[in-house]
Amino acid sequence: MKIKSGFELREVCGEKLIVAQGLENLDFSKMINLNETGAFIWQSALGGEFTEEDLVEKLCEEYEVDKATAATDVHAFIESLKAEGIVED
Repeated sequence: MKIKSGFELREVCGEKLIVAQGLENLDFSKMINLNETGAFIWQSALGGEFTEEDLVEKLCEEYEVDKATAATDVHAFIESLKAEGIVED
């Protein structure tokens, strides 16, 4: 999987948001608000191909969380990004 080009994480008034950039994302009219963990997962997924397993490992390394909880959280996050057309297989 990878994050489609034209989406970036921005901090606005202390809130972390995913916003669309460029004409190819003109029909994306949403801003997605992320908590600290979501922002960490987003940053970990940038830069090319990734798997859910990659992100689970990084989440477990960064936070004191068991692998099962991390896997559930990462899966839900990635599925929400897929539903919005931000992540592609």
